Amino acid sequence: MFLFIVIGWTLNWTLIDSKLIVAGNAAATVNNIMANELLFRIDITNQLIFSISGVVLALALYIILKPVNKNLALLALFLKLTEAILGAVIALCSFIALLILRGQALTEFEPGQIQALVGLFLNERISISAIPTVFLGLNLMVFFYILFKSKYVPRILAGFGILSYALIFIYALITILLPNYAAIMIIQIFCWAPSVLFELMIGLWLLIKGIKVERRDTINE
Repeated sequence: MFLFIVIGWTLNWTLIDSKLIVAGNAAATVNNIMANELLFRIDITNQLIFSISGVVLALALYIILKPVNKNLALLALFLKLTEAILGAVIALCSFIALLILRGQALTEFEPGQIQALVGLFLNERISISAIPTVFLGLNLMVFFYILFKSKYVPRILAGFGILSYALIFIYALITILLPNYAAIMIIQIFCWAPSVLFELMIGLWLLIKGIKVERRDTINE
């Protein structure tokens, strides 16, 4: 699931979002979406798939880590569910925006005004996504803290996970509080690149090595 999510998100951004969203130009974004409606529908579908995949991943982590610290594992699971719900709401709003563009349903506005409003929302989806990203950073920090304590995987790997998701959490807060800084490319790379590398590493580790379940009975509840 780690590999599926990180590879899927990277491909989705490279092949879809980057071709549709024009930063700072809502009209161009709307034109791209209307000219590539199927591509945008695939983007919305992918958002839902990734939200569901995140829940599946969190459930797997909860089952694995519950014997180590049930309360913290449950907290992380609830945080992940909150993130998934918020992500699904953003996907729903994107779908509604598409329906408005296709039907121009809001008769009290001029067509140009509708496109401007919808385009503004679609262009700002990344900023809006900062809200579920706060929960993303929190739930995976908690999960990997428990994994760190469990010694199911090397502690240096789990520690790298905690650091990676702490950077994502910080970036989400920067996006909310200081949006101009969040738009700086070097800050985006610094905050997001470690998590991409980590998810590839932990995904491959769990796929090839698995976890040291024999340690489970030596860990306090």
